[in-house]
Amino acid sequence: MRIACPHCGPRDVREFSYLGDAAPERPDATAADAPERFNAYVYLRDNPAGLHRELWYHGAGCQAWLAVTRDTRSHALLAVQACKAQA
Repeated sequence: MRIACPHCGPRDVREFSYLGDAAPERPDATAADAPERFNAYVYLRDNPAGLHRELWYHGAGCQAWLAVTRDTRSHALLAVQACKAQA
């Protein structure tokens, strides 16, 4: 699989690290139910078949975070965008 980095051009997937789903937002650590929310944030994730928006880190290149829209059934990449992400 090749990812078209907006900064470096098309690169082999081995230059990137996969972070996961781009949708979840980090819970508020000061909330009363913070332990339950963090448990769900870390462990309860969907495993969709079809289109999925994911975060990838270009560690062997420009070190940018990318939001990649990928079809999990065929691994076809539909879109790649530069973004900021919290690891």
